[in-house]
Amino acid sequence: MTEQIGMMYPKSGKKKKRKKHGKSIMQDQSRKQCFLCMLMDNDCREKFVHNHHIFYGNGRRQISEAYGFTVNLCIIHHNAGKEAVHENINYDRILKRMCQQAYEIDHSHEEFMEIFGENFI
Repeated sequence: MTEQIGMMYPKSGKKKKRKKHGKSIMQDQSRKQCFLCMLMDNDCREKFVHNHHIFYGNGRRQISEAYGFTVNLCIIHHNAGKEAVHENINYDRILKRMCQQAYEIDHSHEEFMEIFGENFI
């Protein structure tokens, strides 16, 4: 019988492999500013923000993380109210369009289409 020192269930030596998250191609996320507040209202105050994946659902969240397709959004622009990207298709489309344009500055349109198979511009 093996001796357990200090632990009821000793951990195995294996650690989970951490996924790398790409740096946002849309904004400097070290500052806690809502991307849409800055864009729509020129409000650059720091506030409590959520990390929003511009492309979500159907495995697109992982793609957003890998390629840096994320922005900071305040709760009003993220998921609460009429101006929230999860409720307002126009704001959602604006973010998708801007993200595609930002990606295509350094990459080709064909590369974006290979990833998503959909044109947002």
